[in-house]
Amino acid sequence: MRVSILAAILCSASLAAVSSAQTAPDQPTPVRVGVGAPPGPPSEAAPVDAATLVAAIRKTLAENYVLPERRAPLDAALAKGLADGRYNVADRAQLVQRINEDMEAVAHDKHLGLQYAPEQAAQLAGARQRDDGPPSPQQQAQAQRRNHGVNELKLFPGNVRYLDLRGFVWVGAKSAEAYDNAARFLRDGDAVIIDLRHNGGGSPEAVQYLISHFLEPNRPIVTFHMGPTQVDRLSSLAELPAGRMVGKPLYVLTSGNTASAAEEFTGHVAGFRIGEVIGETTAGAGFRNEFFALPGGYLISVSVGRAVLAATGKDWEGVGIKPTMATEEGKALDVARMQAMRRLAAGATDARAKGELEAMSALLAAKLEPVTPALPLAGYAGAFGERTIQVEDGKLIYQRTGGGRLTLVAVEPNIFTFEEDPMARVVFSVAGAQASGFELVRGDGSRVTVDRTQ
Repeated sequence: MRVSILAAILCSASLAAVSSAQTAPDQPTPVRVGVGAPPGPPSEAAPVDAATLVAAIRKTLAENYVLPERRAPLDAALAKGLADGRYNVADRAQLVQRINEDMEAVAHDKHLGLQYAPEQAAQLAGARQRDDGPPSPQQQAQAQRRNHGVNELKLFPGNVRYLDLRGFVWVGAKSAEAYDNAARFLRDGDAVIIDLRHNGGGSPEAVQYLISHFLEPNRPIVTFHMGPTQVDRLSSLAELPAGRMVGKPLYVLTSGNTASAAEEFTGHVAGFRIGEVIGETTAGAGFRNEFFALPGGYLISVSVGRAVLAATGKDWEGVGIKPTMATEEGKALDVARMQAMRRLAAGATDARAKGELEAMSALLAAKLEPVTPALPLAGYAGAFGERTIQVEDGKLIYQRTGGGRLTLVAVEPNIFTFEEDPMARVVFSVAGAQASGFELVRGDGSRVTVDRTQ
């Protein structure tokens, strides 16, 4: 099977080291990737031979576009644009924009797009490396600089392990090593959150490697229909150096920017029901694509294959993957953490651990849907012996003489918890329009009652 190499890198960087299939020098040269075309350099004002460019685009689409029924309408739209003089412009950026607008109006395909990138196009057109050949040193270096997409690993309270993955980067053994390290970190957590909100896609091999950690061995996961006859099937891997996490609570965060290979991963999680998808419906970029070098220093990304998920028998082109728990992109992480805490608390047998998990989930719930206090915040402010409570930037700040400043968050109308210590509670007594005192309930169960002194 011909594989995607550095697809995730290509969506945010140059095509400087892309490998491609060997083709005749006068033919467009393809390279398969898993996401849309990368941004090119700034446009330059100069005469453009639109007829030559459009002819090459039409030929490329006729020979390669994934949906045969769309090839003729695309060809007609481009022919009309040329005949109407729509492409008779001197500015390359304007030409690219007009051609892309005309193709988008017909195809509605997030993987189909033209760009002006002379350096990358020249390297691509001149490449003679096989499409399934080993990654070049430049590709390896690009992947290493991005840590193969592993952007952040983080430990949250409650032993919830978090991975922020920015692209499904794959260059072979080095990428596998980065994924192994991430998987070992995640494996030791009681719950796992994988953040794909800023993941534009990448390599199916990277998706296969990561999802295999959450599935039993040798389970069919996806079929790629490439062109009229080629069919590529992938299954979960039989062996994984970091072991598996089958059954571990799993939460995947998504947004409208979650695309292509990242949608494939999300589709496995939702389709096999091995975790919760939290956030927004994904981009709906389900086709596999290749880049083709065109005359004049242009590149075009063309959809050349269709992916079908084994779990659902469907693709996600144009519709995306819907979350199992819909929420705003910016709230998805807190929602996932809250859900993880609640699930872990429900299964906890140790009373103290259970209390800590419940307290943390309550704090997250209060942050997501703020509780309205019984009094204006100023009514709780004042001096309470050696403790003071002040209002700053719309929040209550608690401080004991000589101690640190702690933020109070309302969890009930007259009950607050500490952002820094959710096991503790401040229960206010109210007389009229202000608090007359409070009871501090610590996490160990000890209590202190304090009256207002000023």
